[in-house]
Amino acid sequence: MKRFVSLIVTIFLLTSLWSTSAFAAEEKKNADIVNNVKSAILIERDTGKVLYEKNGNEELPPASMTKIMTMLLIMEAVDKGKLSWNEKIRASEYAASMGGSQIFLEPGEEMTTKEMLRGIAIGSGNDASVAMAERIAGSEEAFVDMMNNKVKELGLKHTFFKNTTGLPVSGHFSTANDMAIMAKELLRYEDITKFTGMYEAYLRENTDKKFWLVNTNKLVRFYPGVDGLKTGFTAEAKYCLTATAQKNGMRVIAVVFGAPTSKERNAQVTKMLNYAFNQYQTHPMYKRNQIIAKARLSKGQEKSIEAVTSEPISLLTKKGEKTEDVKQKITINKNLQAPINKGDKIGTIQLIKDGKVFVESPLLAKGTVKEAGWWTLYKRSFGMFTKAGK
Repeated sequence: MKRFVSLIVTIFLLTSLWSTSAFAAEEKKNADIVNNVKSAILIERDTGKVLYEKNGNEELPPASMTKIMTMLLIMEAVDKGKLSWNEKIRASEYAASMGGSQIFLEPGEEMTTKEMLRGIAIGSGNDASVAMAERIAGSEEAFVDMMNNKVKELGLKHTFFKNTTGLPVSGHFSTANDMAIMAKELLRYEDITKFTGMYEAYLRENTDKKFWLVNTNKLVRFYPGVDGLKTGFTAEAKYCLTATAQKNGMRVIAVVFGAPTSKERNAQVTKMLNYAFNQYQTHPMYKRNQIIAKARLSKGQEKSIEAVTSEPISLLTKKGEKTEDVKQKITINKNLQAPINKGDKIGTIQLIKDGKVFVESPLLAKGTVKEAGWWTLYKRSFGMFTKAGK
């Protein structure tokens, strides 16, 4: 009996040692995905699940990856109708004076929002970034305040911006983790990849000052599925990149800070993308702007408003694993009152497995409902009394 117990204990110990060493080997393999960079992270876009991380919260200069936040606020303004694609944006003398990467705007020169965004996304134009900031917020300083307010709204703890461009300045920093979350938010606006995914384009095409843009993110051309997002380089920051790629319905985001060369930066991002697509798969549940529920509304010109998804929602598994017993919980904010603007958060949707919430995403107002006038409210209440009396 003692021998039998001893044998069981020995087998258990051997199994434990094997499991521990196997786990350690897997961890070591994971840790070896990326090297020769200061920090890196890899996430799946829809769930935000971290697939790989190295020094993800180390505060570092982001260089022109700063423009991910600049582009996010531009896309928000377009989505909310505060800015149109064909609106002419005039470059101020200050915007035209920006150094570094630029599209060589002249003071007083006008370009459409679409052209300016092309100049930012493809050519990393500092002058275009400032021109757009001035249009949206009135000044670059006011726009930077908007950027930092958005940082707080997203719950980011290790990011602070001092300009719209990423030009070197003390106290301007971010992290791989924070940059990935900003990229995740930007990718809610699916039109952005029409700009960031272009390898080359022209500005001032029908003039004698035709200007050729070539994407600083070479993976757009050389890695199938890459369609963004933003490179960065300064002497202090070294070579940085926030990249995104989509394959077989799964979109991932890979971020690298502080690579010694652009070639090394691209190689490390490529390794992360390969790892994601080889090991994981997504199971799409909802598209962005899909109607999920109707919310009751008081004091509005309409009595209800449709709640829609704010982003694509998917489940993530290792390749070959199945998704089973997934439940969803929809929560609509109580006591909603007009006015409600398009894009206002009015609820949440949760995906739950084994009692644990593994996806939680905001539900937004599909449209705008203005506050009803007193006459409308009177007729509505009078109608209620009439029905009650019958």
